[in-house]
This record gives sequence, C-alpha cells and structure tokens, in this order.
Amino acid sequence: MNLAPYIDHTLLKADASEAEIKKLCDEAIEYGFFAVCIPPYFVRKSKLWLADTPVKIATVVGFPMGFSHTPAKVEEARRAIDEGANEIDMVINIIALKANDMNYLRNELTSAATITQLRGGKLKVILETGLLSKEEILRACKLCEEMTVDFVKTSTGHVQPGATVEVVKLLRKNLPPGIKIKASGGIHDKEFAMQLIEAGADRLGCSASVSIVTS
Repeated sequence: MNLAPYIDHTLLKADASEAEIKKLCDEAIEYGFFAVCIPPYFVRKSKLWLADTPVKIATVVGFPMGFSHTPAKVEEARRAIDEGANEIDMVINIIALKANDMNYLRNELTSAATITQLRGGKLKVILETGLLSKEEILRACKLCEEMTVDFVKTSTGHVQPGATVEVVKLLRKNLPPGIKIKASGGIHDKEFAMQLIEAGADRLGCSASVSIVTS
C-alpha cells in the first residue's frame, strides 16, 4: 500500500528553521506526500517552493492550545489562505468544549469554516482527543457535522495520547461520510499508519513520514 498520498508531512516545532521547512517541502515533492503541514510563518515561502507541484500546504490556527478568541482565529485563517495555504488545521476551543458552551463553538466553527471555505480552502478541526472524554468527543462530532467542516483531526501531537485506533473508529462511527478524519500524534511506523487508515483515517499527520514510506 502506498501511504504517501495519505500523509501531511509535518514540522511544527517552535524553533523550526527555513532550511528545515525547505527540506520538508523537497521531501514532500520527492515522496509524493499529499501536503506539508507547517507554521504560518513559512506559508508564503513554501508556496514558492511548491509551485507547479501537486503538494498542498496546510498550516495551523489557534495552535496548540486552542483558546485564542474567535476573531483571532478567523484572522489567522484568512491570512494563511491569502498567503497560499490550502488547508487550515485549527484547534477547537477545548475549554469551551469541556464547558459545553456550544453557542461559542458554533460561532467559532461557522466563522472559521466560512472564511476558509469561501476562499477555496479546507478546514480541519483539531479536537485534542487525549484531553476529552468519550461524551465530549461525541459532542464535538455532532457539532462538526452541524457546521459542515471538512475534517476532524484527532490531536495536535503536543498531548499524549495522540492518535489511537480506538479514537479513529469512534470518530468514523459518529461522523457523516462527507467529513474526513485526520489522525495525528505518535505515528512513527508503517504498521500503525496502516492500522489508522483501516480504522477510518483519510489523512495522517506525520513527522516521521520518510521513514514510514521507506520502511
């Protein structure tokens, strides 16, 4: 199985250098990864490096904590899309989710989805499932269905556990077919990557992408 088309080749560390991001882009082209997932700071340059290639650009919003105010997230998303991002990986307001403040979250997701999708981009909503109960995950799934987001993503990779087969199965069971699933966090080998896809993941966020596809 060719895993490369499932992978967002990812580098989101706080001290990422331009040389490291350029290498990430070069690897994405070489191995045929679906996208790179990079800090917003590098979106504009990555658009130049990836010009005339099929590799998409994903970047993050409200990352990694998720508690930025809605207008800040919307502006982050708008600027990222305008600078060349194709996909926005936005951390949901986890505090609001745990507080069951659904009106706040409806406004957040509606605003972010509108600004992203009207510009031709896709919105991935990061739940950070390692911090959530099953009830909270199901609540988030219902909300994402209601708001017609493009993807639900398991994790930022900053909280353990990250992606698990059980969580991906839970998401797939409780989301409509039109909403895809991105598994992210702790995916270091081909076997686990394939298990996540078999469980229902449509995309994988990986920093060990090259070793996964060459093992």
